[in-house]
Amino acid sequence: MRDVLEHDHTEEAIRARLALGPASNYLRDWIYGGIDGAVTTFAIVAGVVGADLPTTIVLLLGFANLVADGFAMAASNYSGSKVERDGYDRVLDIEHRHIALVPEGEREEIRQIFASKGFAGDDLNRIVAVLTSDRATWAKTMAVEEYGLSPNPRSPGLAALSTFAAFMLCGLVPLLSYLSSGGFTACVVATGATFFAVGAVKSRSSPVQWWRSGIETFLIGMSAAALAFTVGFGLRVLFNVPAA
Repeated sequence: MRDVLEHDHTEEAIRARLALGPASNYLRDWIYGGIDGAVTTFAIVAGVVGADLPTTIVLLLGFANLVADGFAMAASNYSGSKVERDGYDRVLDIEHRHIALVPEGEREEIRQIFASKGFAGDDLNRIVAVLTSDRATWAKTMAVEEYGLSPNPRSPGLAALSTFAAFMLCGLVPLLSYLSSGGFTACVVATGATFFAVGAVKSRSSPVQWWRSGIETFLIGMSAAALAFTVGFGLRVLFNVPAA
């Protein structure tokens, strides 16, 4: 069977794709928020059910966690992504300053970096001359090659929004399904399906088959829920809490 390529390789298609530049990927942020939203909210439901507490407790704790923890995760992701972007800008400033003050030293760094990649002789001299002919390209090359930074920092706002939206969407599943006529059984089934779906989507950025990624995420999420249920049930027995 003929392999299906991810994009065309005609001259026009390549030119158009490269003109757009590298696209920022926020799938990681979505997966991060989705898994945590489903896990933490389902864990609350499972813990409350294990402790045999009233349904109102599920509502109060579940929705409070959904909003507060979702916002906290989004804020943390925003701060972390902003550190990455600020770090990249800081390195660019450093490299621009070094290029202005010690251009020969920075040129030698470029030479040694590309010599380690196998370039030599006239080819090495040519690539050094080309890269150091433009200071912006020179500084960006150093940021990537010397510091290992991404040349396309992600937007902190979009990263935070992706995490928050996924947390709210997936976190609502355990609560709404529990409040349905199916009760905790429906909650288990719906949340398990959510874990599997999130894992399947996660496989888009991984060589792992979608079903294996789905099963892996399903097992992780359900293990967290089982632990919460066990803790809730154990505390109810330990402290002899009367049933609701």
